[in-house]
Amino acid sequence: MSRFRRLLSTPEGVAGLAILAVLLLAALSAPIVSPGDPLRIAGRALLPPFADPAFPLGTDRLGRDVLAGLIYGARTSLAVGLAAAFSAMILGVCVGMAAGFAGGIVDEALMRVVDAFQIVPGFLLALAFVSTIGVSTPVVVLAIALGAWADPARLTRAQVLAIREQDYVASARVIGMHPVGIAFREILPNALPPVLALSATIVAGAILTEAALSFLGLGNPNIATWGSMIAEGRSVLRSAAYLSVIPGAALAVTVLGVHLFSEGLVNALGDDGGRTA
Repeated sequence: MSRFRRLLSTPEGVAGLAILAVLLLAALSAPIVSPGDPLRIAGRALLPPFADPAFPLGTDRLGRDVLAGLIYGARTSLAVGLAAAFSAMILGVCVGMAAGFAGGIVDEALMRVVDAFQIVPGFLLALAFVSTIGVSTPVVVLAIALGAWADPARLTRAQVLAIREQDYVASARVIGMHPVGIAFREILPNALPPVLALSATIVAGAILTEAALSFLGLGNPNIATWGSMIAEGRSVLRSAAYLSVIPGAALAVTVLGVHLFSEGLVNALGDDGGRTA
């Protein structure tokens, strides 16, 4: 059975894929559903949900369309989450491969760097980085990635240390295969599955971190984000709770979908019955 079929054979995998598919569809269709700037003033302020067909989810204190902010916020959350996770995975896999394959003083030096990054909580590191460098989407992505790369690095190193002692790796050395070829053809493909399963958790963490930074006013002010929408509703929480509840619910559902997908991915990338071809 293929890994994708195994992913679809688990209830959590199907549920996670369904949630992420809906979010991706909403993000891609944002310019069609709500063309123009989602931050523009579109109607009367504080219009409650379902009171006007033109604004199904109502408007905020400035008269901006909540639905437009919600679907454009999905684009921001998914884009930042995937970009940060990809950056963290690339850096972590490279460092973990180098440490595990080289061993010795290289391994020791790289692992001390990993330890240094793991000591500092990821959100505090991102907060300090954005506060120091400045607010922009690339800076937010880089800040989140810097707080998330240590875990994939450590996991990759552990996988490499175990795989490099396998018989097929020893056989590759005996026949004279170049160390770089051994690393990328024999070790890396077999070390990646558990690391890839970790990527879904990194995406969820990145989405939450981006929302928290936006909530604190450290996100990109020129784009719609769920964190800034939640912050916008704080001052009118008693009279217009929907302003915070709607983006908060979207954030919770997104993280739930990513975690469910992660559970299904762990099962799909689990026991392959041996070495990857």
